[in-house]
Amino acid sequence: MTDDPLIGASRRFTPLEQTDFQRLEHAASLKGLLKPFKGKGSLETWANDCAALRDDLIALAQRRVLSQARAHPFSLIGVQLAQQTTGAGTTFLRWRNLDRSCMGVALWEALLANHATPPSLIDDLYAMELQRIALNMQISLTHSISRQAIECADKVAQAEAVYLRRIQRHGTPIQSTTPQEAP
Repeated sequence: MTDDPLIGASRRFTPLEQTDFQRLEHAASLKGLLKPFKGKGSLETWANDCAALRDDLIALAQRRVLSQARAHPFSLIGVQLAQQTTGAGTTFLRWRNLDRSCMGVALWEALLANHATPPSLIDDLYAMELQRIALNMQISLTHSISRQAIECADKVAQAEAVYLRRIQRHGTPIQSTTPQEAP
């Protein structure tokens, strides 16, 4: 049995599949979370990998989801799926009306409740909303992880500076316990 109630239904919107995600260049970067970091450099590298993955997810959303959402027949309805760039520098998918005066999931809810919305589009609009929710979560997580890794790298650099000041003032310790940065 399948979890998708829309299997077999006529679709105009095709949700993303595992193969779409496998094509992302940095798909394995989140595996780096549970490993010993050797210093600021390895944290910065991982942060950059997460940011690149976030950017790849945004590009995937633009290429595969928004392109469909902007095509006929969805281009004929009064609510559209669009990009919103945040002050933090990332991009999410949002529902908005055509004059851009209102934005949010309430627009999608009203669209589905509206009897003027063609019944043939209801399943596709539902699939789009599920895709929007999942992609926004993935974009948000990769953005947050990248930001946290950069903050951690900064803290590691600060700790190293304090450590080096101590060593320079009082000589080399008997036993170094700090991890060495990988080349």
